[in-house]
Amino acid sequence: MSIVQDARAAIAFSQELYRSKLSTAYRGKVHHDPLARPRMGEGRNNPYAVYAELRAQGPLVPTRLGNLATVDHAVARSVLTSRTFGVRPLEGPSPTSENFDLSFLDRNEPDHSRLRRVAAPAFSPRMVRGYRSRVEELVDGLIGELADGGTVDFVSSFAAPLPIGVITRMFGIDEDAGIDTTAFARYGAALGGSLDGIHSLRHARELMEAATALGEMFDRLLRLRAVDPREDLTSVLAAERGDQVRPDELMSMSLLLLVAGFETTVNLLGNALLALQDHPDQWRLLTEQPELAGQAIEETLRWNPPVQRTERVAFEDQEVAGTPVRKDQWILLLLGGTGRDPEVFPDPDRFDITRSHGAEHLAFSSGIHYCLGAPLARLEATIALEQLAIRLPGIRRAGPVTMRRTTLIRGPLHLPVTVAVE
Repeated sequence: MSIVQDARAAIAFSQELYRSKLSTAYRGKVHHDPLARPRMGEGRNNPYAVYAELRAQGPLVPTRLGNLATVDHAVARSVLTSRTFGVRPLEGPSPTSENFDLSFLDRNEPDHSRLRRVAAPAFSPRMVRGYRSRVEELVDGLIGELADGGTVDFVSSFAAPLPIGVITRMFGIDEDAGIDTTAFARYGAALGGSLDGIHSLRHARELMEAATALGEMFDRLLRLRAVDPREDLTSVLAAERGDQVRPDELMSMSLLLLVAGFETTVNLLGNALLALQDHPDQWRLLTEQPELAGQAIEETLRWNPPVQRTERVAFEDQEVAGTPVRKDQWILLLLGGTGRDPEVFPDPDRFDITRSHGAEHLAFSSGIHYCLGAPLARLEATIALEQLAIRLPGIRRAGPVTMRRTTLIRGPLHLPVTVAVE
């Protein structure tokens, strides 16, 4: 599989998978189907109203293509942790086809564990602790730039550069490796933001250029680290190259980890600051008690998570929440809706950074596909939010917010802010 085909997994997964399983059969009927409405203007602005309507229809709601959907926390958790469901059918083609390789994210067992095991050491508690100094260094510099004054876009000025800077260090991208770190960051940001979809032929060409360039960089770096290993993710991956893990699988994994590491954190930061700005009492509380930053991040993940949905397919005929589920039938798990389940989270529409989380939200999924990079995303977001509250308590929203036009990833594309002197 070529580098371009590998990159398409990151570029087109959301729109291709959604179209193939949910949209094709009822184009023109979306006004009568609440499952399609999140893709329209009202749903992009407030999908949670749609989720509430679905919740009233029961734990599992049929789709027009004969599949099922849920916003029920208990049902979603049971499906995510069940070994009788997977991310692709046991037989037959994957909905994304062979051109869309999402590495271990798109694998059932045993391939899932085989590939995930390769990347796991780079996300161990020891390695994540080692990233702290890099995160603190980046946050310090980015806050210093925000503090210079004027109106800036929080996403492009802070939320996006932070994870790209962490990922660059994580992969061991530096001038000594013969890689232009500025170009890597630029291409990484372009590819990481591609889940909004391809908007034009020019945009498509730009994304393919970014994917090809990143593929060449990763290939060069993997070869280098195979003979000159360092303490970085690329060295971990290069050490596994061989009969058990093919070179093309390592390339897919590198691109997946780049895109996943970027998208989760940039949208988590954007959603967190936006929620706090929309709830001034909560922002004031955080500036008074910055140690609540971790809880503020967890509340954001529950209340408005970056990843809004995932899917699972049944391996066998079974029953879920009293509903028969056929083999090869898909269940759409609306994760954004599960965080507003009143059976689990009292007064679920209220954003409260002091909330005591009696049950774990599903923002990072659950089961064997639980997000491998969750600890790193939490570390980056918590440090960033804590320092923003301490050093820039006067930060304020300074204009209309532009949200991403996608149903898979939710977050601000542009969030203008200004820093008032207090």
